[in-house]
Amino acid sequence: MAALTEKAGGLGPGEWPGAGAYGLLAAGEDAAPWAFGIDAEGRCTERHLQCVWYSDALRPPLVSDSGEEIAVESPGRWNLESGPDFIDAVLRVGAGRRRVVGDVELHVRPSGWTAHRHAGDPRYAGVVLHLTYHGGTRPRDLPPGVLCATMRDALLARPGFSFDAIDTAAFPHAEIPATPRPCRIALGGDPAAALAAIRAAGAYRLDLKRRRMQAAIAATGEPSQVLYSAVMAALGYKRNSPAFRRLAALYPAGSWSGDRKVDFARLLGLAGLLPENPPGEESLAPLARSLWDAWWRNSLDAPDPPVAWAGDAVRPQNSPFRRLAAAAALFSRGDALFEAVRDADCADPATPRRLGKLVAELSGFPEIEPVMSWRRPAAKPAALVGAATASAIVTNAIVPFMAAFHPRRAREIYSALPPETTSQPIRLMASRIFGPDHNPRTTYANSGLAQQGLIQIHNDFCLSCKSDCAGCAFARRRHRDGGGRCQQPMATDGNR
Repeated sequence: MAALTEKAGGLGPGEWPGAGAYGLLAAGEDAAPWAFGIDAEGRCTERHLQCVWYSDALRPPLVSDSGEEIAVESPGRWNLESGPDFIDAVLRVGAGRRRVVGDVELHVRPSGWTAHRHAGDPRYAGVVLHLTYHGGTRPRDLPPGVLCATMRDALLARPGFSFDAIDTAAFPHAEIPATPRPCRIALGGDPAAALAAIRAAGAYRLDLKRRRMQAAIAATGEPSQVLYSAVMAALGYKRNSPAFRRLAALYPAGSWSGDRKVDFARLLGLAGLLPENPPGEESLAPLARSLWDAWWRNSLDAPDPPVAWAGDAVRPQNSPFRRLAAAAALFSRGDALFEAVRDADCADPATPRRLGKLVAELSGFPEIEPVMSWRRPAAKPAALVGAATASAIVTNAIVPFMAAFHPRRAREIYSALPPETTSQPIRLMASRIFGPDHNPRTTYANSGLAQQGLIQIHNDFCLSCKSDCAGCAFARRRHRDGGGRCQQPMATDGNR
């Protein structure tokens, strides 16, 4: 902090010691604290710019650096994960109002594109607009077809405009639209009717998973392998789910040795994830050697092609290495998990939660729990499977498997589904259907079935609607149906 304050040229008049340094850290740019957007309009950050872009009331008229007017038909979906700030925006550009659809990236300055190393990052390949607050030279590594525009002059032309007046915590889900969303209107503004429709969509989503499991069991005659593959896919989360499912096929349930260290080494060897030997952290060298020794004594043929991994934007605690350790702990115990799920009491609403706790307990691997990185020791051990991951396994593997074995009890099983950690689609759909001031506790926060329904409606309808809520198929079909019964959503990918 002190070094940063000194670099910025000392304190401004009346400034709190260290405040300027913190502002520099928050800005994330190598500039004096008063150079990243503090003017009469207030302090400008990328978060402020995201709010301005998302809000019809705040967004100013835009003109590209080539002089073409840019009209915004839809700002796109606010991306709360890695990648561009907004996905699938719809623009009308120039006198001919040509339609441009793609992603939008915002920075305080044009140089942010280069500073954040977006060039060459495949996640930014779909960017069609680079929007900044300050003007400046177009980044040399910005693709030639990407539109550039700035907002500062247009915002300053508005009397009384101030970034300080923007409640950044209210975006994106509490941002009140000019009118209620079509889905909310179609459901009559009735929370009970809305919740019934959402739960129906959730049951439909879970039933898709159940039917796929039933088909897999019928095709293979190996229910334990089907459950194993589903749990592996859930451990991989969405980015590495295909890789984990492939490993389940390469190292099927019947091949496991029962020795946790040997099974872990085999998974790492097949995955191409065995550590450097010796590793960067000297204290972890004995563990690395023991894994390599186990692999050399029990090696399997290398897969062709190699298993592909998505390592970017994955927290160290959720790395494939640690998730494979959890799999080794779970399935080196033989059929313990399979038998617990197969013989579970479907009539007991506590069963799904109990099985989630069992998953967390069986996945214990004390030797691996302190390892976050092979280059430095962790501050303290962390469970390989926490509550959120256990809930994901219950939702995507265990509950559908139970329903596949006991289809007549599916209603009871689905109703008892515990909630997961809320995701961007869940919060977005709840805001649209219930309104920005809804109470999550009385709508979806305590119901896994409702959460699954919100995800399914989002996947079936919102993802295919490229102009935000205009032309909402959900609302149109509800109106066509008269609102008397729940229109069953079209199936997409029930594993999302």
